[in-house]
Amino acid sequence: MNEESTKSFQDSLLNAVNLFNNHEWYEAHDAFEEIWNSVDGDERQVIQGILQVSVSQFHLSKGNLNGATILLGEGLGRIKTRTKINLGIDLESFCLCLEDLLRKLQYKEILSDKDKPFLKTP
Repeated sequence: MNEESTKSFQDSLLNAVNLFNNHEWYEAHDAFEEIWNSVDGDERQVIQGILQVSVSQFHLSKGNLNGATILLGEGLGRIKTRTKINLGIDLESFCLCLEDLLRKLQYKEILSDKDKPFLKTP
């Protein structure tokens, strides 16, 4: 990537992360999908995992517990074997958060705002 496309990628990623962290799940999905179309390999898998988590949270916000649980599990599965990929996101802490949320969904525990996934950046 040249300097200009690197800056554009970083700007797009920051926008997508901000949408995600503000719980704008549908908009975050769209923003991450644009990024997903521009990357390949393990980076593409991580972005797809984040996309799936975003859609899972959208399902959860609409009361679709089954859809939320399935997509969260799929997204976590894509990300947790690739936590060393450097996208400027703390993927290890993200996976810990997702594992806890997935367990709560599977056991139908009551969720709070603290359970919503969050993407940490440096």
